[in-house]
Amino acid sequence: MKDLLRILVSPVVWLASFSAIYALHGLICQLDPGASGLLGVSWSRITLIAAFVLAVLVQAGLLALLYSPRFGAAPGFARSVSRMSGWVGLVATLWTLFPTLAVSSCGW
Repeated sequence: MKDLLRILVSPVVWLASFSAIYALHGLICQLDPGASGLLGVSWSRITLIAAFVLAVLVQAGLLALLYSPRFGAAPGFARSVSRMSGWVGLVATLWTLFPTLAVSSCGW
């Protein structure tokens, strides 16, 4: 049962962060604060950047845990699959959440 959790933790965290960041993006677009923030960057953009960085750091931390001897799976199939799943979660987080920073449909 623990091996199944190790295999699924990164994709589930990616799913949660994907949903949360795109919901945050929609909420920010709806509210449209438009207030200038730090160094001419709006607080909306700073909030999205912070959420993106947090999601990437969480995925990187999970990947480090999957490689650690204490929390990683025993050698074998489950270890390989959980590590691959960890990499998939990290790459998926970078690939699918970066567009919220690079391209905005809000008109910023």
